[in-house]
Amino acid sequence: MSTAGHAFRDNLTMLRRNLLHARRYPSLTLNLLLTPVILLLLFVYVFGNVMSAGINGGHADRADYVAYLVPGILFLTVAMTSLGTAVSVCTDMTEGIMARFRTMAISRSSVLIGHVIGSVIKTLMALVLVLGIGLAIGFRPNATPVEWIAAAGLMALISLALTWIAVGMGLVSPNPEGASNIGTPLVMLPFLSSAFVPVDAMPGWFRWFAEYQPFSPFIETLRGLLLGSGIGTTNTVLTLGWAAGLSVLGYLWSKAQFNREPNR
Repeated sequence: MSTAGHAFRDNLTMLRRNLLHARRYPSLTLNLLLTPVILLLLFVYVFGNVMSAGINGGHADRADYVAYLVPGILFLTVAMTSLGTAVSVCTDMTEGIMARFRTMAISRSSVLIGHVIGSVIKTLMALVLVLGIGLAIGFRPNATPVEWIAAAGLMALISLALTWIAVGMGLVSPNPEGASNIGTPLVMLPFLSSAFVPVDAMPGWFRWFAEYQPFSPFIETLRGLLLGSGIGTTNTVLTLGWAAGLSVLGYLWSKAQFNREPNR
């Protein structure tokens, strides 16, 4: 078998390991998944009337707010699932599993790639569940098949980018608790974006940050695809730029950390 064939086989083996690990130890996955579901229900049924005041000039009803909220919750799901990857990678490091893999005749990159691809698969499964709950409570997208494909590709791309960042966080953390703490910005940024209210309703001193941080263009692009409201050139450029930049940064950071700590 060629070198590329061996590497592909090793990637599949590590992917299978991570998926089996998630199935055998579902508590972390369930915790990260239930949180966005609870937030979705909380913001719709408890805070919906208040939060919708900033939508459509204050003339929005609950259905309008559900349509506005669901894309933001979907990206919150992506961020939370990525945080679970940081904890899983750090656990492998602290328990010595990574060190053992380094001594085996396998592709070194497959160790990280297995975590990344496994996380993306779990994220997409979580997104299907959250989207299903959104549909059950009144979310009514009017996207065309092409827009649905584009939306799925966008979610997968952002999931890939954030997962590589999370892998780097896991590799530099001293313990799983530290990995959870260092990954907090991934979860907090959606709250500081246009996920719950439009940036136009925010104070002027904060609006600039909310508008140009990564999650706002991500969310607005997804809204445009699912609701047919249009994407806009600025959001497209910001989304592709942030996604590409975070992917490259996360990959290079993770690779450097993995290669420079052989004795951890």
